Amino acid sequence: MDNIKHLFINRFKTFALLSISMAFCIVLLMLRMKLTHSFFYLFLVWNLFLAAVPFAITTYLVSLPKLNKFALLVWFCVWLLFLPNAPYIVTDLIHLQLSSAPIIWLDILMVSAFAANGLLLFYLSILDMKVILKPFFKYKLLNYGVIFILFLSSFGVYLGRFLRYNSWEILSHSKYLITDILNIVIQPYANKFAWLFVLLFGSFLTVSYWIFKQIYSKPST
Repeated sequence: MDNIKHLFINRFKTFALLSISMAFCIVLLMLRMKLTHSFFYLFLVWNLFLAAVPFAITTYLVSLPKLNKFALLVWFCVWLLFLPNAPYIVTDLIHLQLSSAPIIWLDILMVSAFAANGLLLFYLSILDMKVILKPFFKYKLLNYGVIFILFLSSFGVYLGRFLRYNSWEILSHSKYLITDILNIVIQPYANKFAWLFVLLFGSFLTVSYWIFKQIYSKPST
């Protein structure tokens, strides 16, 4: 408990800014619901909650004074499973095609705000995980690992957006999920769109991560 309290004090500014930013998203959504009498974009709240899960996991892990390798491995797998939910919100921009002309500006602003929060939570969580893994891996290997995770997250976003898989379906529908993944890997030419998405979206996440890291991180991170 003392560790969590100490962490909260040290990260008060980050938590406060995230809270204000996410509250702004909710305000925009409520305004949109008031103007249109539609609950269509309410799913963004759930998506933002899922985006916060990996950040919550790494925040908890950072607060621990010591973590054995087995526990870290379990937490890392859970974290990696939920991580694509954060950048996934960016693809919710696809719903703008359903917006009516008079309020499309509000929809763009609202979805973009949710997407920006998803990316913030995504990169903050990755930086936390990098600190957590730092004692176990060499610096260069850790950097390569982060890039791999960014592209792996891109692949996860593809599975969620276009094949409509959820994070927990690795348990409930593992057979179908594994079959689809193997199909994409084994038959790349038949799944050109999948690989194009992974390459471009992964590149977007990588460039954005590099910019975010330069702005936010300490030199030693």
